Amino acid sequence: MHTTLGGGARTHVRDARIVQPDLELVAVPRDESFKIWSHGYPYRTVRWHFHPEYEIQLITSTTGKYFVGDYIGNFAPGNLVMVGSNLPHNWVSNLSQGDHVNERCLILQFDTGFVARAIEAFPEFKRVELLLDASRWGVLFTPETGGAAEPIMHEMLSAKGMRRLTLFLALFDLLVQSVAPVKLASAAYCADPARYAESRINHVLSYIGKNLSQALRESELAELVGQSVSAFSRYFRRHTGVPFVQYVNRLRINLACQLLMSGELNITDICYQVGFNNLSNFNRQFLSLKGMSPSRWRAYQQLNAASATESAEAAHVSQASG
Repeated sequence: MHTTLGGGARTHVRDARIVQPDLELVAVPRDESFKIWSHGYPYRTVRWHFHPEYEIQLITSTTGKYFVGDYIGNFAPGNLVMVGSNLPHNWVSNLSQGDHVNERCLILQFDTGFVARAIEAFPEFKRVELLLDASRWGVLFTPETGGAAEPIMHEMLSAKGMRRLTLFLALFDLLVQSVAPVKLASAAYCADPARYAESRINHVLSYIGKNLSQALRESELAELVGQSVSAFSRYFRRHTGVPFVQYVNRLRINLACQLLMSGELNITDICYQVGFNNLSNFNRQFLSLKGMSPSRWRAYQQLNAASATESAEAAHVSQASG
């Protein structure tokens, strides 16, 4: 039996024995409030997983089974679901071996801090609180709402600046006015991210994040989780989508960008602080990921910062002469 936000749980599988979900690292760009993207199927992130961010997912092609908390259901194009912070979920499409679709779904992800700031800045946005609270169990919207959401979310993929925010608000206006959205997981279901974090891959990712400045060897991480190097290498790539060394280098370069923006350390110091053992390798990896050298990247950031100062000074001169 389906139940609405004011009622209890939908059909569920309370006692199903499901493997521990993996932690998905959601990288919301520093200069954006939320992440909007799409992917096909099969795809590396299609697995039983969770993340602290809220997620709205719209299926645009294929049918199959989906899993939200302890709920299992069927999906088809137009399936629109919102999942709350740390709620495990997965969509598995019915495709023949070797088949592939370029776009299976549209995904919007945002963190709790963004929502809190939005509500504080715009009291009208407080209307979404009931929906956000219900998303702790997952919320399914009608196919009609899914159909109305599709053009909004598709436009969001390429929208820039204020248009992104306009579309974000339009989407939530649609969701809060939708007819009888349905809770998915049972009322008794409770997401437990602390317990999920005990799983092997999350232990590894946490260790990497805390030790970026140190030497990180695949053999040592394999030993940490009790696997051979070859088995660990396959396991790591299956869960992250990239080889171990590439994953670590990406995190180190991202950290280097933060230090370059602060302007307090020289490039050589940054190189060693983020875990590279020689400057030439650091420069090569930075160029590969960012398309320019660290020094040029810093110079462009300084130019960006200077433009704000120049604009402020120009405004001051204009006011003084007005």
